[in-house]
Amino acid sequence: MGIGILLSGFVISEPAPYEIYMAGLIAVWALFGLRISRAIVPLLVLLVAMNIGGMIAMTQMADLANTPLYLAVSLFLAFSAVFFASVTSVQPSLYRLIFIAYVVSAVATSLLGIAGYFHAFPGAEMFTKYDRAAGAFQDPNVFGPFLVLPGTYLLYLLLTGPVSRMPLLAVPLLIITAGIFFSFSRGAWGMFAVSAVLLTACLFLQSASGKFRLRVVVMTIAAMALLVIAFIVILQLPGVSDMFTQRAQLEQSYDSARLGRFARYSIGFQLAMEHPFGIGPLVFGTIYGEDTHDIWLKALMDYGWLGFVSFLTLTLWTIGTGFRILLRDRPWQPYLLCAYVAYLGNIGLGTFIDIDHWRHLYLLLGLVWGAIALEYRHQRELRLARPESLLAIHLRDRHRIRLTRTALSRYIATRSGV
Repeated sequence: MGIGILLSGFVISEPAPYEIYMAGLIAVWALFGLRISRAIVPLLVLLVAMNIGGMIAMTQMADLANTPLYLAVSLFLAFSAVFFASVTSVQPSLYRLIFIAYVVSAVATSLLGIAGYFHAFPGAEMFTKYDRAAGAFQDPNVFGPFLVLPGTYLLYLLLTGPVSRMPLLAVPLLIITAGIFFSFSRGAWGMFAVSAVLLTACLFLQSASGKFRLRVVVMTIAAMALLVIAFIVILQLPGVSDMFTQRAQLEQSYDSARLGRFARYSIGFQLAMEHPFGIGPLVFGTIYGEDTHDIWLKALMDYGWLGFVSFLTLTLWTIGTGFRILLRDRPWQPYLLCAYVAYLGNIGLGTFIDIDHWRHLYLLLGLVWGAIALEYRHQRELRLARPESLLAIHLRDRHRIRLTRTALSRYIATRSGV
């Protein structure tokens, strides 16, 4: 499991080593008793329905090209989400292993991206794209969001752990934060900021301790001050200020052009009304020069209305059910909290970019649904562990009914003169 998570940070081509390794791991685990909880069945059904929509959309294509491989990867990622949910729901201890392996992977790929950005060694530029840090990814816009969950987890440990561990946590957090910054991904910047704010707010609301709340406030102010100082220092480096100024603009030239991102949104949604089965995976980009850059439009074009409704239902179900159990005091709650806020960030970013084949998105789905299944089992065990209480309630109710019948009989006898 640890090796599989480590490989998730190295996705330069498809199929990546991550897919090959995880496919074998899932197969072996299935042979030795992979159990899918009843609570995870909705995740499985909705992801399979979405991919069936993609297969139906494929029938609308004149030339299949690489579509079968694309859908095979989509189906594998769906099963990987179910796998992560299943194993964590049976072995909650795997949460800690997964998060530690994820942090190690994120630090490694961040160092590669930073080294590439500064041309630290010959050939390091292979870890950049468009003069932006990309790590061991094809795109800096995927590299940056990949780092958000481990960054959020390290921030959680900083806020809640002992002071003695802070230096050990601060170093990998700074490396990951630098990786996010040098990716120059506006989406990753926003995701990390939103995740940090949501995490801090949840911790503040969850605790009733005034001392802990004060610590959260002080740590937040200190972290913001350090980030501002680091930000000012980094902007003094050659070329960084110009790239930051360019990328910090909310609207880029490719957004508002005649067939830019925003124009393609309107065209795509009109096209979806004419083609309820979709037009086939990756076809939209061949027609209009670039892909949809929107997960909702992507679902309509590549998976049809069936895929769109399935994905929308899954998203709302995950957000709603996850929110309901988010602040409950459980051993797995810290992992759920970090995964949940990162998942919200990915879904929000999906409105402006295609997140369909992001490996870490399906990992996040699996982590959240694993916690949902654990809560379902926990509630069921609570009900089964209290048979004596239920029996007492049953006997008490029977006693009350018996007393009521006796009183009623006496009343009737009195009224009738017997």
